[in-house]
Amino acid sequence: MRSLLALALLCSTTLAQAAVQTREIPYQDADGQRLVGYYAYDDALDVKRPGIVVVHEWWGLNDYAKRRARDLAALGYSALAIDMYGDGKNTEHPQDAQAFMATAMKDPKAAAKRFDAGLELLQLQPYTDKDKLGAVGYCFGGKVVLDAARRGEPLAGVVSFHGALATQTPATPGSVKAKVLVEHGAADSMVTEQQVEAFKKEMDAAGASFEFVSIPGAKHGFTNPDADRLSHGGHGGPDIGYSKAADESSWADMQAFFQKVFD
Repeated sequence: MRSLLALALLCSTTLAQAAVQTREIPYQDADGQRLVGYYAYDDALDVKRPGIVVVHEWWGLNDYAKRRARDLAALGYSALAIDMYGDGKNTEHPQDAQAFMATAMKDPKAAAKRFDAGLELLQLQPYTDKDKLGAVGYCFGGKVVLDAARRGEPLAGVVSFHGALATQTPATPGSVKAKVLVEHGAADSMVTEQQVEAFKKEMDAAGASFEFVSIPGAKHGFTNPDADRLSHGGHGGPDIGYSKAADESSWADMQAFFQKVFD
């Protein structure tokens, strides 16, 4: 009995000491733009584990994107929230967000370089299994990870949460190597039915392995608890809204997806 009690105390002490660790990591893209990554991992796991890139919403690398990196780390992944705007900048004003996003996506090749720089940084982390890589993106970030899949990045799987589906660089037959999961709000007024159908046809024509989940009643931004506040911020906020049920169901879908992809 004493030995069992001692073992239980040892385990509880170890668990209390183990925690998700985070740090900011400055890096650059191929054009020399200064970027800031936010890395998270669980120090209770002294092994390499799959790495997942997190791409922020159009608001930029804010606390929400960083929280998602921590959430993934708590699940046992090596997670890096990357910076698509430069210098880690972010905003809560939709006009600024629109301007940041337009600048970042003006040149698809430059946007690809910024994603690649983040992916390379994740691969450099000692806890990352370089042979098991994935990406998740929210809103603007959903488009970024889908574009990464379209051009054949070395990713096992990508997940888009309420992401933009239209693209300047559509997939071609055989170009999509990653498995794809799209979590879409059926009440998303920022993504048209035509864009949904065009995306599905594009993936089918490319021969991609993809799953499209349409969540009834969910609006754009349904995973972000700040969406309601940002929608009614007194400055003409976008038509977005949080849904706890949609957030939880899409997160559960993502977990099952990556477990299958990395198995």
